[in-house]
Amino acid sequence: MKIEERGRAKYRPLKDYDTKKIKQLLLDKINEEEETIQNIKTDNQLPILDYREDKINIISLFSGCGGLDLGVELAGLIASIGEEKALEAFEDQEWFNSIRKESIFHTIYTNDLFKEANESYKLNFPPVFQQQLDIRQVKEFPKADLVLGGFPCPGFSEAGPRLIDDKRNFLYIHFIRCLLQSKPFAFIAENVKGMLTLGKGEVIKQIVQDFASAGYNVKFKLVNARDYGVPQSRERVFIVGIRDDLDFEYKHPVPTHGKGKLPYVTLKDAIGDLESDPGEWFEGGFSPIYLSRNRKKKWSDQSFTIQASGRQAPLHPSGPEMKKLGPDNWVLPGDISLHRRFSVKEIARIQTFPDWFVFSDGGNMNVQKNNRLDKQYKQIGNAVPVSLATAMGLPLAKWAKDNIYLIRQDSLILK
Repeated sequence: MKIEERGRAKYRPLKDYDTKKIKQLLLDKINEEEETIQNIKTDNQLPILDYREDKINIISLFSGCGGLDLGVELAGLIASIGEEKALEAFEDQEWFNSIRKESIFHTIYTNDLFKEANESYKLNFPPVFQQQLDIRQVKEFPKADLVLGGFPCPGFSEAGPRLIDDKRNFLYIHFIRCLLQSKPFAFIAENVKGMLTLGKGEVIKQIVQDFASAGYNVKFKLVNARDYGVPQSRERVFIVGIRDDLDFEYKHPVPTHGKGKLPYVTLKDAIGDLESDPGEWFEGGFSPIYLSRNRKKKWSDQSFTIQASGRQAPLHPSGPEMKKLGPDNWVLPGDISLHRRFSVKEIARIQTFPDWFVFSDGGNMNVQKNNRLDKQYKQIGNAVPVSLATAMGLPLAKWAKDNIYLIRQDSLILK
């Protein structure tokens, strides 16, 4: 099913509403989304999935290339074999692949519409059933112990037009539908900072209420990726729910980096060694919108947020700094050759993917380079930074490892 393109002619901006109208609009949209569920005609019979009795079996929704999944898998490995050994092995693909089965977490099913992202997932993870299907057309989700997903967020973004009734804002309803069918002990959902202020705060209230109504104690927190060892300033909301029959309180992990803690990871730390071999980057001019603000950080800083677009990628810190001429007007001093966007390899590092992780570009060499690269930029920019996912998943991994018998009590998975 094709999702409508975002546009002010189709959706109403936030400013037109008072709180009561926002609440009613949300309820109307939720009802509309629930009607689409009733009209699902496809059967989508699932194959026999690879459930493991000794693992926490995972469903990944809106899985993309797998940043959240990889980070959570690593958290499960840390809980099983210790942090030092797990992190050391993570840097070496052969070593990591030889021990990743020891993670307490085990993915059985993924769902995403993005073809190249699914290809990347297949190239980097153990075999898993991948369903490339609009989530609104999935009739039945499998049983699972844990559900992950960063549901789409174009209408929440502060960088966009903040359209409150954009249909893509309501795909979280299908995340909740998955929870009702799968009955996991917990879930992790990730989204952009803008969802906290959209609709004067009514949107996040409704989302939390809906997740709670599925039978979960829900907590959410705004975190910055740089506070967890990511060389990037990237604020995201993590919504975590624990099934309400379990005596476990999830606490978002405290920051590990920053004032009084470990020093922030800088661009020099992360990508300084790639200066002589950065790989390919998106080439071309810079639009007035791009030049409306600073796009270049210093080597001693963390990157701007990595976006899901090659054209919008931040500038590499080499060369002269940008200069501000006036409101929304910056220039690139000197010859244009002194300025380039981050390469695919560099933004993958900034998103804390290991160097061995492969990103599919579709494999069609007849397509222009920028178009091929943009598929990779999109995957990486949409992903949850791996190190941030590890931090958010670690409290669940540690508890689950010692309490799998409680999670399995009354479970339908293995009966």
